[in-house]
Amino acid sequence: MIDIRRCSTLGGANHGWLDAKHHFSFAGYHDETRMNWGDLRVWNDDTIAPRTGFPPHPHRDMEIITYVREGAFSHQDNLGNRGRTEAGDVQVMSAGSGIQHSEYNLEDVTTRIFQIWIQPSQRGGQPSWGAKPFPKDDRAGQFVTLASGIAGDEDALPIRADARVVGATLRAGETADYPLGAGRFAYLVPATGAIEIDGERIDARDGAAIRDLDVVRITALEDSEVVLVDAA
Repeated sequence: MIDIRRCSTLGGANHGWLDAKHHFSFAGYHDETRMNWGDLRVWNDDTIAPRTGFPPHPHRDMEIITYVREGAFSHQDNLGNRGRTEAGDVQVMSAGSGIQHSEYNLEDVTTRIFQIWIQPSQRGGQPSWGAKPFPKDDRAGQFVTLASGIAGDEDALPIRADARVVGATLRAGETADYPLGAGRFAYLVPATGAIEIDGERIDARDGAAIRDLDVVRITALEDSEVVLVDAA
């Protein structure tokens, strides 16, 4: 099963400094048919103006993964963590029992991100934050695990969920397979380009909710950058 959610059908709001598209119900956007996909709860497509961002605010009991598509994103929290994550790289925050953080685009150019929220396997626990570079050349023609709570993914950023976030960069005509397996939920968004799955075209910033496929086979129709979440 593949349910394609065109970017033009997504919820969202334009606040001037922030133009947000929501693949799932979030903030003022509510759609009973788009509440979650397995443990995946939020996939926001945010465009953030230069020198603006989100002032300090709290979170708890959520795994929050930020994939920077363009520009850079700066994090600071009440645990003393600070970091700047650049385009193509990833940061992860395990909110645990509670954390307060701010996120800003401190650059002179627009920043674009995917922010992904996944429900944790267990509530509570010590909050944490981390970031890591993932060179796009290392993902050429194949999926690389960016963040994971699944055994065997030690090179990825750790999350506290039965889930995996992967990325691939594909040239036009290239194919990459992702083994999904029974009972798993996949959600995929091309950051750039256009791809095809089972004869269905998926353009940049469209979402594809996938179930009941043993293997997700992706063929790039154009040079493409793809992010996929595999969740319980």
